[in-house]
Amino acid sequence: MRLTRYAIAVAIVAAVAGIGAWYAWRPVTVSVVSPSRGDAAEIVYASGTIEPKTWAKVAPVVRERIVEQCNCEGSRVAKGDVLARLDDSEARAALGELQARQALSQQEFQRLSVLAERNAASRQQLEQAESELAQTEAQVAAQKARLDTYILRAPSAGQVLRLDGEVGEVAELGTVLAWVGEPKPLLVVADVNEEDIPRIEVGQRALLRSDAFPGRDLEARVDSITPKGDPVTKTYRVRFRLPDDTPLRIGMSTDVNVVTRVAKNALLVPSAATQGNGVFVVEGDRARRREIRTGIRGVKGIEVLSGIDDKVRVISPYPADLTDGARLKVVAAAEG
Repeated sequence: MRLTRYAIAVAIVAAVAGIGAWYAWRPVTVSVVSPSRGDAAEIVYASGTIEPKTWAKVAPVVRERIVEQCNCEGSRVAKGDVLARLDDSEARAALGELQARQALSQQEFQRLSVLAERNAASRQQLEQAESELAQTEAQVAAQKARLDTYILRAPSAGQVLRLDGEVGEVAELGTVLAWVGEPKPLLVVADVNEEDIPRIEVGQRALLRSDAFPGRDLEARVDSITPKGDPVTKTYRVRFRLPDDTPLRIGMSTDVNVVTRVAKNALLVPSAATQGNGVFVVEGDRARRREIRTGIRGVKGIEVLSGIDDKVRVISPYPADLTDGARLKVVAAAEG
């Protein structure tokens, strides 16, 4: 009986050991890709909005109700054309009061001038009347200038790109009521991180992506770089000039990929196939880890400068738990 039990135990241990050995030596299933040849592009990413190159915002400098507005959105206007008028009734009443005071001061000055010629008024009285007249004249001039701020005019010739506000609404200080400018040329205005700005140069090509035009290839060129960055956001403002036939419109947002360097006919492997500078390749039925020297890490893949050639089969995605020399079973080719 004891011998039988011992034999059963030995058989169980042997079975467990056999299963463990099978698991230990069974091939690992992987998928592979072959390195490809293509152009590797090094890019700097930013997001921006579409703006005209030439435009101006028109905003009130007084808080008052809108009483008149032009029907000119989308139309061309000349410099100085009236875009809107604000309620200036109180300001005009104040002007009338100042003008009445000016008339009285003028009369008093003339009266004292006559009396002074007859030695019936002192020189001091005449100078005081002259001073009061000058003060009221200055106040009238200032109020007239203030009245002009109740009229919003086009700051330059151009197209009225947009009108906001309605007659009867109160225009708050600084609220933009009109945008006037030229609809072409257009720019993409983007903020680029300070660590990337040394790689940006005027004339570089930029690839754009916009939700308004999915799948469509759009391009721009670096037009200018602001000399001073923002120390709070740690960014620099970069303007990209769009071609005249661009479908993008003022106010749209877009992703910007600035091409800072291109390697032609580069050896490429997918980003998913690498971990750091390491890749796994297939040699026979075994996995072998290789260290590669990389160049551009672009959207289409990673440029390989050395370490593998285009004849190897690279395991993709990178198998983090795989050991060097492990047995493999390749079941399918992965997408490059």
